[in-house]
Amino acid sequence: MTVRICAAAAAILASAGCGASTTESKPPPPVNAKASSLKQGFGTMDRLVETAKQEGALNVIALPRDWVNFGEIIDTFAGKYGIKVTELEPTANSRREIDAAAQLKPDVFDLTLDVAVANARKFAPYKVQGWQDVPDHVKDLSGAWYAGYGSYMSLGYDPRAVAAPASFADLLKPDYKVALDGDPLRSVAAFDGVMAASLRGGEPQPAQGVELFTKLKREGRLTDPAKANVIVDWDHLNAARSAKNAEAWKVTIPRDAPLGGYHIEAIYKDAPHPAAARLWEEFLFSDEGQNLLQKGYARPVRGEAMLMRGTLDTEQAAKLPAAPGPPVLLTIPQTDAAKSYLKRQWAQRVG
Repeated sequence: MTVRICAAAAAILASAGCGASTTESKPPPPVNAKASSLKQGFGTMDRLVETAKQEGALNVIALPRDWVNFGEIIDTFAGKYGIKVTELEPTANSRREIDAAAQLKPDVFDLTLDVAVANARKFAPYKVQGWQDVPDHVKDLSGAWYAGYGSYMSLGYDPRAVAAPASFADLLKPDYKVALDGDPLRSVAAFDGVMAASLRGGEPQPAQGVELFTKLKREGRLTDPAKANVIVDWDHLNAARSAKNAEAWKVTIPRDAPLGGYHIEAIYKDAPHPAAARLWEEFLFSDEGQNLLQKGYARPVRGEAMLMRGTLDTEQAAKLPAAPGPPVLLTIPQTDAAKSYLKRQWAQRVG
């Protein structure tokens, strides 16, 4: 009996050994930290994570911690992967990001669309795993840049002082004291606020936007945010104000002016930590990263696909201001023409 058992065991071991020798897998190809996709450069997420951990660092730029929840996003990424994140010039604008890149050496960018398009040659193409969920009209098809999240221009208002404005035209009524988020010649949010006010049938009419704010200025009702009962701003910023005190601040997006805007993600072609840069993009476009952006009241670019798959945080989605429909997105020529008009007219008419 003992002999038969030993013989059987030996046969099983011999069979297992033979099977192992015939199914031995080939070693994975060498890592290419500058590849244009996970599959081409790393093969698996585990290898990407391992390579990024070896680099041990990531440099981000122009990401204020209170902007669309980037503080929590950065901390979650750093804790999850054990990578030190250096936050360069959090308040820099998109133009400054590009101008400072050679000196500051960021790994990744967060940009407005016009700046991204104009500087695509400075980016390293990389298509994240969720690439197919990003609409074609907000990404470079080669992978140089791609939208990560978006917002609508909105009217935040104090319901204790004024009724909900149904349109920008309502702001001309005497009770409204209105503020832009900065100077439209320098602030993207303020510029887009003027552009939202300029929309006629979905088309920007810069003269109409300037005229509205000229009238408000003339009547002494164009003021700064601290004194305003209406602030023209991105809906994620107005929604964050409302979250602090819903009784004192509410948000509406005018049905006749659904101006939208996307923020664009890209990897610097000279990134000092190329694997960590790619891991950052994979995290930002993962379900977890997109839901964290939505927690900051941004609208994640993969939101529609995530909703269909049941991975979107629908409880948080319900807290976003109601959108009146698909956003109007300004083209690059429209943006350039409007900026030229405001440079000529804003200072002398509004100041």
